[in-house]
Amino acid sequence: MAKIQKIIPCLWFDHQAEEAVQLYTSLFKNSKTDRIIRYTEAGQEEHQMPSGSVMTIEFTLDNQEFLALNGGPVFKFNEAVSFIINCDTQDEIDYYWNHLTANGGEEGMCGWLKDKFGVSWQVAPTVLNEMMADPDPEKVKRVTLAFMPMKKLNLAVIEKAFKGG
Repeated sequence: MAKIQKIIPCLWFDHQAEEAVQLYTSLFKNSKTDRIIRYTEAGQEEHQMPSGSVMTIEFTLDNQEFLALNGGPVFKFNEAVSFIINCDTQDEIDYYWNHLTANGGEEGMCGWLKDKFGVSWQVAPTVLNEMMADPDPEKVKRVTLAFMPMKKLNLAVIEKAFKGG
């Protein structure tokens, strides 16, 4: 029996789990679709899903396990839970930002976005946390003032602010 990850995020979709998993696994390295479990007639009075339709999909994004559930329109995503994508380069920031905002995604402020399914992501340079934890309050202030008005984060502008330029 394979070792099971201790904590696995579950994403509740109305009926778009397959489409979402296809998008996510196409974007992240070391990703794959794992097991798919389908609804049966058992419990249909509760779940009201067609027998044979996808109930859950176990999938992996960059070696992190997730579960996608087609649970119907009972719950919706909101910004209270989001996923941070730590990026080393501007090209990487652009890649995730552009793909996750495509086809109905929404840009937010400070590197935040919602994909077309309503899942919230923050696409951020990895160095930003180090900059924000710097002991020099003037550097932190400059970095904060630089990135707060941005939608997609611009690493060169943030680094310039950090250095005092």
